[in-house]
This record gives sequence, C-alpha cells and structure tokens, in this order.
Amino acid sequence: MAGPGRASRARLVAALCLLLVSLVACGGRPATDSAVADVQRVLDRRATAILDRDRAAFLTTGALSWFANLGAVPLASWSYRVTAVHRTGSGATADVELDYRVQGYDQAPVAVGRTLDLSRDEDGRWYVDAERPAANTPQQLWDQGEVTVVRGEHSLVLGVGQSGEALHRFADLADRAVPAVSGVWGTQWSRHVVVLVPRSLEGMAGLLGSPASSYRGIAAVTTGETGAAQTPADRIIVNPEAYGVLGAVGKQVVLTHETTHVATRTATSAATPLWLSEGYADWIGYRATDRTPAEAAPELSRAVSDGEVPMALPDDKDFGFTSDAGKLARAYEGGWMACRLVADQWGEDRLADFYRAVGAHGQRPGAVEDAMRRVLDTTPEEFTRQWRDYLRARMS
Repeated sequence: MAGPGRASRARLVAALCLLLVSLVACGGRPATDSAVADVQRVLDRRATAILDRDRAAFLTTGALSWFANLGAVPLASWSYRVTAVHRTGSGATADVELDYRVQGYDQAPVAVGRTLDLSRDEDGRWYVDAERPAANTPQQLWDQGEVTVVRGEHSLVLGVGQSGEALHRFADLADRAVPAVSGVWGTQWSRHVVVLVPRSLEGMAGLLGSPASSYRGIAAVTTGETGAAQTPADRIIVNPEAYGVLGAVGKQVVLTHETTHVATRTATSAATPLWLSEGYADWIGYRATDRTPAEAAPELSRAVSDGEVPMALPDDKDFGFTSDAGKLARAYEGGWMACRLVADQWGEDRLADFYRAVGAHGQRPGAVEDAMRRVLDTTPEEFTRQWRDYLRARMS
C-alpha cells in the first residue's frame, strides 16, 4: 500500500506536536513534576517550624513524629532539599537531603539522607506522615528518643536515656580533654566538641549505620570528614556499655583520644595511615597519665616478652573493628609506641610537624617516606628498625 502524501504527513506531524506540547513543549525541556515543588514548599515550612520551635506550625505540615525529641537541641540551621518524589497511588515517598548545624559548634552542616512518607488531603495538599533515615543512612539521635542536653565549658553533650548527672560527667571529661589536646597540638581548631551518648550499644550502632557487633568492645568513635578545608561537624559517639566498664583514667584517655581526632581532622587526609592517626590520638590520651608501656599496651607487651616483636608498623586493615580483639589492640598499641618514639627521640613539636606533613601530602604513596625524610631525617626502614628496638627496650 502506498504511504501518505505530503499533506497527510504534515497533518500527522502537527497532530503529534500538539499531543506532545503538554509534555515536552514540542522541542523544549520536559516539564517538571509539580509534586517536587509542592513537597519542597511543605518542607520549607516544616524547617521554619523546627527552628522556631513552633509545634502548631509543625503540625500543619504533618505528624508530630520526633518533634518533641529535638526540643532541647540548639540549632543554627535546618533545611530540606527534595531530590525525588515517588508516587504510590494517593500518597508518595520523597527522597530528601537534610542539612543542619548545631548552634555554636558546627562550622559546616551535617548532611543526611531522609525518606518521607507523604499523603494528600481532599484539596490536594501534601502532609508528612513519617520521616526516617534513608536506606543505609545512620539515625540521628532524636530518632531514638527525647534528647537531653548538657553544656560544658568546651563541650556540648547530647544524650538519650541518660540522666543529667551522667551527661555532666561526660562534659567534665571533655572539658579536661580539650585543653590537654590544645596544649600539644595547638589552638588552631574549634576547641570544643559535641558528644553523643545514646541509650545502648544498639543506639550507638544506629548512629553509625552499622551492626552492633562491629562496636561491641569499642568505647567511643569520632565521625567527621577528613581533610576538610574547615572544621567540619565532628561527633564523638559513645558506647555506654563499653565505656561504662572503664576506670577513671581509661574514661579520660578515651575522651582525650577522640577529642584529638576532632582537633586533627583538617590535618588528616587519605595520606595519613591509621597507625599515625590512632597512635597520635593515643599518645595525647596517655600523655598526662603515669601508665607505663607495659600497662597501657598489655597485648603488645605480652607479644614482645614472648619474642614476637612485630616486623612492621601496623597496616590499616589491622584496625578493623571486626578484627580479632588481640590483633586490634596490638595495632593501636603499636601506633601509640611509634608516636611515643618520635616524641621521645625528636620531641613533641616534631611529632606534630610530622603528623601535619604526612596529611599535607594528599595521597598515600610517598607520604610517610617524604615526611620522615623532611621532618625526622630518617627513612621508613630505619624508623621501623628503631621502633622494633624501642619495643624491646620498653616492654621486655
């Protein structure tokens, strides 16, 4: 059969263009889904209500959810950005990025993914039925319950399921840790810390987005972006179960160790090996104590006494929280002894210079080698030999 004539083809093209104009403006860009803009407007009002502590205004955007849990947290900013809306019949789910800053402590915002369940009323207005962490995204403390806040001189402690008295003890420890760190690292950092104390190990795991089994014997960790141009929103997250069994000295060492990570964050990069970052934090943590190497590094001391002196400095993989507990302890202890060696032989200022020089390299290959040559006038091979001799002399 013969095809359509020129006039028929022209009418067909015109009809198709008229059909498509409402979708793509016949040659223009696709029209945007109005639901994204509508939901964004609702979330803008929601964010304002949170900052204003306006319960009634928050209710106009949806269910109260965790609104009351957040009431005591001092906020400098809070904003949502809708990245996608997925329709589900009369309702929808939205993918959202939440950015917020804690007043007086965060110089950069915390950015987290959130998933919102939405519904519409008879007039087509959107409401938030529920808000939760996005898939594979950590919880925020207020997702776990009402947050209690305690302020220290250099610290802000946020807790769920913890007494005010317990949180004040954390603030006291953090307030001692900050000047202890500044005394050796210097004062070019924020000189304050935010400590999160959840109800349990499971709560800690929720804040980190990992299984609880990964942190069972870990007293605390620090989160934050390494190598940031400005001091980011670091958080010291406590495991109340492991932390609770420590003695007074151990508790102070842990808080000082984690505070060191906050202070050194901008000088720490992908070039920094874990033996240096963890060893330096332990070195500052133990610096003001009278713990001997054998007391502070029992696993490594036992190995050295048995003639099992490590052949090399700990590798990054040795610091995995899922590693054998003894191997993990020896990794931390080995890093601490390496930093202790630098402080003893080259001086505390040179140790800080060495740390900064390694991080400034930007990438791992050559970083330690270059810093050892420029700052310590040695080589990795010679340093490792000295470190092994140092272990024998201090731990045998």
